Amino acid sequence: FIELPETELYGVADLDQARLNTVQERYPQVQLFTRNYREFFECGLDAVVVATPPHTHHRIVRECLENGLHVLVEKPLTLTSSDALDLVQTAERHGRVLMVGHTFEYNSAVRALKQMIDSGELGEIQYIDAVRVSLGLFNAHLNVIWDLAPHDISILLHLLGTMPESVAAQGTSCVQNGVEDVAYVTLRFPNNVLAHMRLSWLDPSKIRRITVVGSKKMVIYDDVENQEKIKVYDKGVTAIRHTDTFGEFNFAYHYGDIVSPYIRFEEPLRVECKHFAECILEHKRPLTDGYNGLRVVEILEAAQKSLRNGGGLHAYTPTVHWNGHHPLVFQPA
Repeated sequence: FIELPETELYGVADLDQARLNTVQERYPQVQLFTRNYREFFECGLDAVVVATPPHTHHRIVRECLENGLHVLVEKPLTLTSSDALDLVQTAERHGRVLMVGHTFEYNSAVRALKQMIDSGELGEIQYIDAVRVSLGLFNAHLNVIWDLAPHDISILLHLLGTMPESVAAQGTSCVQNGVEDVAYVTLRFPNNVLAHMRLSWLDPSKIRRITVVGSKKMVIYDDVENQEKIKVYDKGVTAIRHTDTFGEFNFAYHYGDIVSPYIRFEEPLRVECKHFAECILEHKRPLTDGYNGLRVVEILEAAQKSLRNGGGLHAYTPTVHWNGHHPLVFQPA
């Protein structure tokens, strides 16, 4: 925010004095607040960023909105859909911008992948596989689903423009009893599109990869890759009925080129912060607004219920209907 011409960073509040010392060394002009973020309410500010532990989000964000501040809050928006809906309604009631830090929706590679899907270049989407694993960082309060899955869920909703019809999750606690550090989550979307996520804090390699398989082409998006973040595989297979006898098919395989398109990279966090400022200045709805955060929390809740029920399929009705762009109708909370 210091680097953006649209904004001026006024102050930082943190309970950790060491973090404040680091801020002061780098940005001596910034005001520091050690214990009470409510002092911000008397400073004549326009907006705040809430990057605190998720269990504090609802209380802090609500106070900020009620005191006339626009808010950018880190993921997940809250830990319950009822709290998320409350923040959405509070922001609307006070006419404030509420934006959630689903940073990957501002990633140029993810946006390029969405353009490929929307243009029909990949054909009909058949399934998506997402892997987000590494060694650490362990969390004593939230399991790996609540920590890592918000990234991939927000990407999936962005790419497909719709909510899943059902969610199933299985996981295990390897290091801390009762806190799952490895999980597998399956989402079934309309048109029989299956999406699968592998999530782990306990893996020897850092992998951030999404594979999208279409009826015409396949794509791998690798966020760890420095240069070729997207590779398009002109490959596929088609079943062709060979005779009128039931069950007898031939399969036509197609092998084409592997292409890595040039994608102009811009730091996603910078794009996100700039978008937040523009939404405030131009009175626009953020791409990752409160409804976006609510949808992700609802899916996380469904995954958590499935996890507790031994991995069974969990169908649910979203709080807010969605047409891929804007909320349509509230259901009873």
